[in-house]
Amino acid sequence: MRCAATTLLILTAFFSKSRAADLKLDKIQGENPLNVVFILSDDHRYDVMSFLGHPWVETPAMDAMARDGVYFENAMVTTSLCSPSRASILTGQYMHNHGVVDNNVLTPPDTKFFPQYLQAAGYQTGYFGKWHMGGHSDAPRPGFDRWVSFKGQGHYYPPENLKNWSLNVDGESIPQKGYITDELTDYAIDWLDSSVKGSDKPFFMYLSHKGVHGMFHPAERHAGRYAGKLLPEPKTMADTPENYKDKPMWLRNQRNSWHGVDFAYHQDTDIAEHYRLYCEALLSVDDSIARVRKWLKENGVADNTLVMYMGDNGFQWGEHGLIDKRTAYEASMRVPLLGVCPKRWKPGTKVEQVVANIDIGPTALEAAGLTTPEHMDGQSFHRLASGDMKPSDWRQNLLYEYYWEYNYPHTPTTLALRAPQYKFIQYHGIWDIDELYDMKNDPHEQHNLIFSPKHQQQITKMRADLHQILVDADANRVPFSHKRRMGSNLRLQSGSTPADFPPQLLREKNGKE
Repeated sequence: MRCAATTLLILTAFFSKSRAADLKLDKIQGENPLNVVFILSDDHRYDVMSFLGHPWVETPAMDAMARDGVYFENAMVTTSLCSPSRASILTGQYMHNHGVVDNNVLTPPDTKFFPQYLQAAGYQTGYFGKWHMGGHSDAPRPGFDRWVSFKGQGHYYPPENLKNWSLNVDGESIPQKGYITDELTDYAIDWLDSSVKGSDKPFFMYLSHKGVHGMFHPAERHAGRYAGKLLPEPKTMADTPENYKDKPMWLRNQRNSWHGVDFAYHQDTDIAEHYRLYCEALLSVDDSIARVRKWLKENGVADNTLVMYMGDNGFQWGEHGLIDKRTAYEASMRVPLLGVCPKRWKPGTKVEQVVANIDIGPTALEAAGLTTPEHMDGQSFHRLASGDMKPSDWRQNLLYEYYWEYNYPHTPTTLALRAPQYKFIQYHGIWDIDELYDMKNDPHEQHNLIFSPKHQQQITKMRADLHQILVDADANRVPFSHKRRMGSNLRLQSGSTPADFPPQLLREKNGKE
């Protein structure tokens, strides 16, 4: 018995040392570690910031970040869905590698999150906010000394119908007291005051907001701020033959669905009012950024800290007749990304290259003077932002992947490549057409070039590139989870009619005529 116990202790010590060794990364010579703050919002699309010319939204803290640092004009997510995107941020991996394929799946037990490497390198680490990967659990995850989170999507205000609703604070259930965006920021700043202030250790803070996920509830101080403001209707929102010319059939059909403007959320939804609430809820996220940056400045650490702000995915507000996300269209996969790094990045810099959520981990690690682990798909954009990397040396193709979900059956499995000029979208398991867009000349994705004779060579190349990327990654297969019901498959009888087959696919006699 004593021998068995001794053996167990030896094995435990061995595996503990092995795990610690697995988290040791090579150091980058000549790089002094910076503090890192990463602030994440939910569903914040790329263009809802006042410095970009929005007609009425006010985001002074985001505007200040763009002025004081770098605006990444073409920041994307590799999957436009909460849990897969958040897993890609934390792991630096595409969805096909990290395995979180929808909003219900937990990360595999052996998953490594980039804060674990920072922790192993001597950083103090804190996580505050929405986790969501496996919504039934709010238990502390590896890599964080301080943990404040909640189950699933959480609630903007403490729910009256859930008397036992609470936050998980380092494994202890603590009742939520107030508006969640403010409360999470309070916890974060309290940690900075109590653990970081006065310490010689570098720190990493991950502030992960619920805002601005639907249903949208602004803080009381912001409620009604934008009452009466008009929805900036996108060019592609109208139900016209021009808007659906040469577009996939599923796209027009989704117009009359849970995620379409005709039957949004299967009710008579006032989309303009939802948009106003969305923008009002965003104001507290902007306040949160301002509070964190104020603390950094007042405590003398702003110059030695990299601060990044990002959205976990975009949100369609009428583009192509859709709402929500999941698609590979720009309003869905493009997100805000701002960064301030006084020691390395010049104020007022704009980066045009396509960067992504999978690049956050490698960038944070480089800020700590650490190399990128081999298993990560992303790459650090530090030198791209500082001007020390040629744009031609940056990636030319970003993979986008979304797997069909039974609960929202109107969006098909989608695989896409986003290049500097073109976007190629290919659908799987559906009788329909693919898409090609010239993003430089057609930023609103109005003209599908899939039948354009002069673009056939480009289509052939991108289709082959997409296939090869998937083959090389052993990702040319589609996983799926347990289908428990038929999902939100209703249509409004008085809504838009089903799509016709494209004329390019119709024949009168045989395959040629």
